[in-house]
Amino acid sequence: MMKIKTIALFMLATLATGLAAGQQQMPSFLKKGDKIAIISPGSTPKAPAVDKACEVIESWGYVPVRGSYLLEHHHDYAGTVQQRTTDLLWALRDPSIKAILCTRGGYGTSQLLYEIPLDTISKYKKWIIGYSDITALHSAMVRAGGMSIHGNMGGRLSDTGGTDEESVILRKLLAGELPHYSFPGHPYNVQGTASGIMLGGNMSVFCNIGGSGDYDFLDRDFVKGKDIILFMEDVSESFARVCSMLYQLKLKGVIDHVKGIILGRFTDYTKPSSDYNDMNDMLREYLDGYNIPICYDFPASHDEDWNYPLIEGCPVTLSVKDSGVILDFCTGQ
Repeated sequence: MMKIKTIALFMLATLATGLAAGQQQMPSFLKKGDKIAIISPGSTPKAPAVDKACEVIESWGYVPVRGSYLLEHHHDYAGTVQQRTTDLLWALRDPSIKAILCTRGGYGTSQLLYEIPLDTISKYKKWIIGYSDITALHSAMVRAGGMSIHGNMGGRLSDTGGTDEESVILRKLLAGELPHYSFPGHPYNVQGTASGIMLGGNMSVFCNIGGSGDYDFLDRDFVKGKDIILFMEDVSESFARVCSMLYQLKLKGVIDHVKGIILGRFTDYTKPSSDYNDMNDMLREYLDGYNIPICYDFPASHDEDWNYPLIEGCPVTLSVKDSGVILDFCTGQ
């Protein structure tokens, strides 16, 4: 059974100005009546799901404000690159907007990075909430010196009415309570304790934008001198693809700075004709010998029933013991 508690932050100055954590700044937390932008940086959501998600946001005491193009259709995307960029820039620049909730992932979010100067993201640090394709925005926000939330989006709020455990943790996080996770171990876990900045998300997305310079949070120059806790998950990727992405990180020199690894669930893959029992079996072989704590089957993945919020760019401490795993988020240096 997973145990979760939250740590409240009571310093009003912190809530007003954000928290410095090394070079990363935690965005301000929300107050009742604050506005949350609802946008679609990737694929198009269903209109009823957006309506229901907005109702949940209102029940939390916030004001949902819809982007102009969140329900557009352009091939596989929620509008053209220009339309989706317009909504994102509006959400970042409007001073009344305090957080940005993505409706869904899908495809196309990385297209927006080319259109948005990094100094614009840096100037308007706000919570961006999403996972999967939204990993591209998390990467950009971290490179801009901020933090963001890897977690469920509008679709999940619509499906559950915001009453599921993951959504409750998200609500508390936006209000200023950082999660503390404690859960049983996995037979493949590698024991140890490590601290560092949490980076990662959807593996195929952050590998695809690797080499993009200013927008790549796993750029060799950016991670130099930093201790990293690397989080990875994916969906519908083959064993060979995941293996090649691991080697991409190794060739980039990223693994040299990784002090701990959190492996979420890898879902909806087809098992090849090999001796591996499952994806974790393959991962264990290729991660053998790094002598750092490694946590398998962390409850964050494309399975929305198993996708607890994580704070990208935030200092964390990962403790992997025989008795279980503990993940703590820190508020500062």
